[in-house]
Amino acid sequence: MDRQSIDPLLEIMRRLRDPDDGCEWDKVQTFRTIAPYTIEEAYEVADAINRDDMVSLKDELGDLLLQVVFHSQIAADAGAFVFDDVVTSICEKMIRRHPHIFGEEDKSPGWEQIKADERAQSGQTSALDGVAIALPALLRAQKIQKRAARVGFDWPDKAPVKEKLLEELDEVEAARNDTEVHEEIGDLLFSAVNLARHYGVDAERALSDATAKFTRRFNTIEVNITKNMQDMSLDELEEQWQKAKASQDVG
Repeated sequence: MDRQSIDPLLEIMRRLRDPDDGCEWDKVQTFRTIAPYTIEEAYEVADAINRDDMVSLKDELGDLLLQVVFHSQIAADAGAFVFDDVVTSICEKMIRRHPHIFGEEDKSPGWEQIKADERAQSGQTSALDGVAIALPALLRAQKIQKRAARVGFDWPDKAPVKEKLLEELDEVEAARNDTEVHEEIGDLLFSAVNLARHYGVDAERALSDATAKFTRRFNTIEVNITKNMQDMSLDELEEQWQKAKASQDVG
């Protein structure tokens, strides 16, 4: 079977965006209105991977590819760039970042160094420039901390990070109003991400796994109890929680 070209998909999107005969919804969309769907599709790709569902992964990758085509068509309509420019840009970037594969150099200066050089050439002056604001908060905190650590702004080991986490918890307790509580909880979470980083743990993935574990245990309790949770005492709920933990053999 011949390889499927991207051209039919590009033509579909061009027709959907046609000012006269296009779809009423598609032709009024903008980068900003489509962006949430792009993020959602990326998460659905990740979900299919986590479930090891190859059928869903195939479909979700198609949905994600559609988002790239959609953004590219919006850009083309505005005279900014076209889909081929997107492909050219990423090809050039991958070749540039792998000189030891595609060039004559025996050794690469390193992915991060190459990216740092690219940021400098684009006019970015801070070590923290270029970390997307739209990233999930835990992931963005982790990336910001890694960038700072690369230039030497970091604790030498885990001990002071643990102390800082406990310090932030005390500051939550000492907060005098909602504004201060908000700020101190933020500092506490940021410190927790820092501790995860020093342990080599992906904070975003760790929280996702913890949330999934809580959901499984909570669902088990819902199945096992015979009355409303609101009518149960804390001791009864704790007993059910421990039973759910034991039944799932999860620490």
